[in-house]
Amino acid sequence: MKPDMEEKEVDEADSRIVEKEESEATITGSEEMEFNISHILEKIEQFTQMVSELLEAGKTLFKELSDQFEERLIMVHKEQIEKWQEEIKYLRSLDASNEEANSVLHNARYLLQQTRID
Repeated sequence: MKPDMEEKEVDEADSRIVEKEESEATITGSEEMEFNISHILEKIEQFTQMVSELLEAGKTLFKELSDQFEERLIMVHKEQIEKWQEEIKYLRSLDASNEEANSVLHNARYLLQQTRID
């Protein structure tokens, strides 16, 4: 019984060795295949580098656009606030002028009423 068991173990060991050798042959391949694989790996590296550079360029561009947008929006806000403040100043000036005219008219009425009474 032992010889059969040993034969099976030897056969299994032999088949593992054969599989390993075939696997190594497949992995290493021919010189031309290795050159082609190397060329593809080089393309992958170049493409990855290009994508990385594009991402950085895009981030920079969006950051600059974001900064410009923020600055412009702040400027528009500031200009509108100044415009409304000028409007408020004008309305206050107009109100003061109207109050002064109303006061003059009130005094004129009073004087006219006093003149009629006398």
